[in-house]
Amino acid sequence: MSSAFINNQASEHFNKARTKAVFSRMLNILNPHNEEMLSLQDVKDVVRPKGETYRGLQVVDVDHIVGSEGRYRDFNRGFLPKREELRNRWTRVDKAHLQDIILPPVHLYEIGGVYFVRDGNHRVSVARSQGMQAIDAEVISLSSEIALDPNITRDSLEKKVIAYEKEQFYLQTKFDELIPGYSLDFTATGRYQEILNHINVHKYFINQEATHEITFDDALISWFRTVYEPLVTVVREEHLLHRFPRRTEADLYTWLVKHWHELKEKYGDGFSVKDAALDFSEKHGFSFGRRVAEPLKRIVRGIFRR
Repeated sequence: MSSAFINNQASEHFNKARTKAVFSRMLNILNPHNEEMLSLQDVKDVVRPKGETYRGLQVVDVDHIVGSEGRYRDFNRGFLPKREELRNRWTRVDKAHLQDIILPPVHLYEIGGVYFVRDGNHRVSVARSQGMQAIDAEVISLSSEIALDPNITRDSLEKKVIAYEKEQFYLQTKFDELIPGYSLDFTATGRYQEILNHINVHKYFINQEATHEITFDDALISWFRTVYEPLVTVVREEHLLHRFPRRTEADLYTWLVKHWHELKEKYGDGFSVKDAALDFSEKHGFSFGRRVAEPLKRIVRGIFRR
């Protein structure tokens, strides 16, 4: 193949990849997160790996490469290039493939069974565009107790981690046995550990006044009845969930506890939990107008998003 032919082919391949990226953005205009590439740091913030292990050279399924350490804004979820500025480097890699030039392995992080590019984003993009099934890679594994699916999004990842944290919390505390009929649900990660800390602190203060140490089970029941339930009762009576769409009673509990503590430090212990709840709702809750306008704002952001 002549040099001119190879240059033309690589340019055409990039044009096709860019066109596919534009169509993908249009198809996901109402749900832009569905086509966003995952950021390794965002995933690490959610999964919280505790260590890493060098796995050496491996052959990795291209479809299992779902994100990037540093170039996640340059490509979409399918590793299609999102910007014209990527053309020169992308086509250089493609021309090497067209000439059967062997490129060095890409460098990947593995976590939960999926992979993130540390170095070699353009090589992965070209490989996927050419329909390659696998790619040579040097792999570092990050420890994770949660298996991840190649089709996972940031939202579904958070839900999966929350479900895992809930399962572990229930196993550790026997919450469902001690508090039958109530489901402690959160919409953010890390909250079950906060609750565990609340219970342990509650247990500590009870034992300061007790003649014998109470068990963790008794402390959990006491915390739920004397701390959690009274605050949630205020949430229900004031209909606060209407001002915090898609949130839960447990979400509001964690927020209100912090807000109440801040207000008592500022104004004294006479500041009631009801006053704290109303103050928090006024400052941070959605009015009816905001609840209607927010979905429209998301649609507009999707239309004008690059």
